[in-house]
Amino acid sequence: MGTEIRTFTTLKDLTEFLLDQGAQYKGLFEDYSQWLGSLLRSCEDAHKNEDWYQKSAALQKNLKGQPKKAPEQKAAGKKNGGKGKNNESSVWIQSGNILLSSTEQGQVEIMFEAIEKINDKVLELEKFKAAVQQLERIGLGKTVNYVVYIEDDIPKKIVIRAKNASDEDVFKFATELSVPAVFNDVTIR
Repeated sequence: MGTEIRTFTTLKDLTEFLLDQGAQYKGLFEDYSQWLGSLLRSCEDAHKNEDWYQKSAALQKNLKGQPKKAPEQKAAGKKNGGKGKNNESSVWIQSGNILLSSTEQGQVEIMFEAIEKINDKVLELEKFKAAVQQLERIGLGKTVNYVVYIEDDIPKKIVIRAKNASDEDVFKFATELSVPAVFNDVTIR
């Protein structure tokens, strides 16, 4: 979504938000990991002797299971060995502000990059959730609101604000009572 500010009335609401976000990212992590595995299996016959494929297959095996800190991928074509030479086997072509590739290696690289970013978001959510649990232990009670700054779907900061008296009385019932007037049966002539 980008940048957002949300107000939570309880830490329970904030925790539920964090759990929901974490579940969404873990689901994406699993989906992309399976997609990557299928892609690598389909590339095996054509590229199994190539260096990039062997490194990618080894890294993909480390992705099994729940998201965890994966080692950084050193994809072929991204590093030039530190020797100052241009790598002629790069699979990426610069076109304006974007990089283009038409190879399986390029697709594998973006899959690993996406999985790594998703994994980083899961880890950040877990850290923030641990911080919220610390706030629960402090026992701030129900007299505060939590204004949360969220950047790229990850909460970054919390402002704790005392609830106004008007916030607590949101559902006031106001009415007027009227009683019909009673008239005596008087005939006027």
